[in-house]
Amino acid sequence: MPVIENARLPVHALPGLEHRTVAGHAQGLASMEVWKQTIAAGAATPVHRHACEEVIVVLSGSGEVTVEGETSVFGPDTTLVVPADAVHQIVNTGAEPMLLVAALGMAPVRV
Repeated sequence: MPVIENARLPVHALPGLEHRTVAGHAQGLASMEVWKQTIAAGAATPVHRHACEEVIVVLSGSGEVTVEGETSVFGPDTTLVVPADAVHQIVNTGAEPMLLVAALGMAPVRV
């Protein structure tokens, strides 16, 4: 079983968003990816969709998730479920960074 040092993985950054694919196609997975993301206070993911289901565990922070036009509020220690092909966005409405871990049902994930 390989051990991956997450701090050594490439970081993909957008304004207010830091993304690492901590397990996926590059690590030999054929059918899923796991992401680690930090969203700064007041920042958001882009509005996007992908062709697979996504489960997001919110480790810290609070915000809103909009899926197919329906917005829900959440806090830390919650799980967000996004169906395949659903247009969605996560917004950090809190005063602290939000830490997320997401599992997606394909590899590589095209966003």
